[in-house]
Amino acid sequence: MTQQLVIYPLLFQLFLSIILMFSWKKISWQRVISIGGGIVNIALSIWLFSYIWKEGPQTIQAGNWAAPFGITFIADSLAATLVLLTAISGLAVSAFSASSIVAARLKFGYFPIFHFLLLGLNGAFLTGDIFNLYVWFEIIIISSFVLITLGGEKAQLEGAVKYFTMNILASMIFLTAIAVLYGLTGSLNMADLSLKVAAIENRGLVEITAILFLVAFGIKAAVFPLYFWLPASYHTPPSAVSAIFGGLLTKVGVYALIRVFTLIFVGDVFLQNTILVMAVLTLISGGLGALIHNNLRKVFSYLIICHIGYMIVGLGLFTEVALAGTIFYLIHDIVVKTNLFMVSGLIYRIKGNNNIRSLGGLYAEYPKLSLLIAIPLFSLVGIPPLSGFWPKISLITAAFTERNWYVIGAIIFASLITMIIIAKVWANVVWKDKTDLPKRLNFRYFDKLNTIRKTQLVAPIIFLSLISLYIGFGAEHVQLLSSRVAGELMDNQQYIEAVFKKGLILEP
Repeated sequence: MTQQLVIYPLLFQLFLSIILMFSWKKISWQRVISIGGGIVNIALSIWLFSYIWKEGPQTIQAGNWAAPFGITFIADSLAATLVLLTAISGLAVSAFSASSIVAARLKFGYFPIFHFLLLGLNGAFLTGDIFNLYVWFEIIIISSFVLITLGGEKAQLEGAVKYFTMNILASMIFLTAIAVLYGLTGSLNMADLSLKVAAIENRGLVEITAILFLVAFGIKAAVFPLYFWLPASYHTPPSAVSAIFGGLLTKVGVYALIRVFTLIFVGDVFLQNTILVMAVLTLISGGLGALIHNNLRKVFSYLIICHIGYMIVGLGLFTEVALAGTIFYLIHDIVVKTNLFMVSGLIYRIKGNNNIRSLGGLYAEYPKLSLLIAIPLFSLVGIPPLSGFWPKISLITAAFTERNWYVIGAIIFASLITMIIIAKVWANVVWKDKTDLPKRLNFRYFDKLNTIRKTQLVAPIIFLSLISLYIGFGAEHVQLLSSRVAGELMDNQQYIEAVFKKGLILEP
């Protein structure tokens, strides 16, 4: 039973999606099933995480085909952590969706598609097969495309075209890279590829293949200069959809970069320097993009890009301390970005507007909500001892050790830009006097809700804010986890042994 625990998160999300499809016209049932399923999913994910923490990486071979011939599912510390974070964010967004997504959209299958998206995310984190990773990516793209277009508004359709076009391009490049890699090695198993790629004499061809993967995953992760699709699309769907997109979808690209460039393409100085340059430019360009916009959700979209740079910096530096900083920042960012887009949805329902210049008076009207909103905002800045502070220390330490001064400069610059942007948001949305808007722009949906509906909107934000506070104030526990994951990534022998099970490794 414990061996099959690896695929329980996948099977459970598939089961939930099917049950929700059978409840297609019963919206109230769908809400209960989705939230209840989210709670069970967290329990399953905690069980998986605890087991991996005690026993080490665990694998299951689909169809009982021994590696490297079958499809491998593997849960190591990194995968188990991301599955748990997916469950946490998924529950929060599910509860927020139940109260924020209008019934007309829910009737078109919002919740079944939402859980298919979570299925794809879990599959991408748990697969040990590079082609299977492509398949899970396609499930994610199809599900997210349906969610981004649900409602059929003009802005949504325009954003969906940009989103779908760039992601399909990334998938084509990814598939091409897989074909080249298979031609070089005759294998698709990632642990097997780690051995066989290292033995290839034509390093130039290996480098070209690695660049194809870098471009494909770079588009999905929204790194410089491949990020322009994200701010053009993430602000268009309902805030609940933007929350799961902002919190998790780009992180799948980051995960893929981490997995491939710590397991398959390792030790190439040119690739590491390329990743480092892309990371620095991502930090700078994302921050500047956020600085010039006034739409709250567009600002948060550019901050997604900016802060992806922190995670890629650690991969480019490629030391254990740097990778620990990357993993810590990944954990922090998933929780905070999910929460921020839900906050933007809450503000929209209170004020009826997303333009920062048109907002104001939030603290005067809702002081308790304002203090709640301060938690994800200031966590994003990294004010000590909140969650965004600690991983930056690891990244700066790693850059200082390697004497990469321009990396330190980029990290400090992005941190200052983020602080300026959040100060601007706080001053205009919370502190300044209320702005009188035309009635058509100020429908104040939140005021018309009863206490139960208001609680349903606010509770997911409280839940993720508490998680953020734990990450910040319990930083020693998260640092321990991040260091363990970084150690496993730097020494991938444990991963390979888990896949091949006691000496079944085939010689390259």
